[in-house]
Amino acid sequence: MNAEPIIRRDLWPGDLGAVVKLHGTIYSREYGVDSRFEGHVAASVAQAAVRGFPTEREAIWLVEGVGGIVGSLGLTDEGDGEGMVRWFVFDPSLRGRGLGRRLVAELMLKAEDVGYSRLALETFSELTAAAHIYRSHGFEVVWSETGPRWGRGEITYQRYELELAPRRAGANTIASQLRSAV
Repeated sequence: MNAEPIIRRDLWPGDLGAVVKLHGTIYSREYGVDSRFEGHVAASVAQAAVRGFPTEREAIWLVEGVGGIVGSLGLTDEGDGEGMVRWFVFDPSLRGRGLGRRLVAELMLKAEDVGYSRLALETFSELTAAAHIYRSHGFEVVWSETGPRWGRGEITYQRYELELAPRRAGANTIASQLRSAV
């Protein structure tokens, strides 16, 4: 991909299906997962869509390139002050440009601005570049489970969490630190 990608922060008809397809295509090719992985992603997308995603406490970042959506990142409201980082995937042509780090920083700003007390995400251990981004923002693995999953004999599924400080006027928050860096 030679042209600079366009980042969209709104949904158009067909976008959620494209996010699911992108996951299925990339993860099957790069990590050998089967269609059950795509079904897993589709279930989370459908659950959010039925709830009216994105609400004012949620967000979507869609990366458009030649031929359609080539990357995505989502933030969903899970209730009880928890936001969930979801659907973080980029076409290989986008990687290594700092775009993932930038979009996760924007997600962190949104999460703090709307008052989440905790962020969580679920992933698998082979996604090392994404894990590096998560850890650089303070996320920590809170559980992992290794076993057969999505057509593979063994995969380590993980949950990361990050506790966010309550908002206080004038506080040196994650958001204020990120705003100065973005």
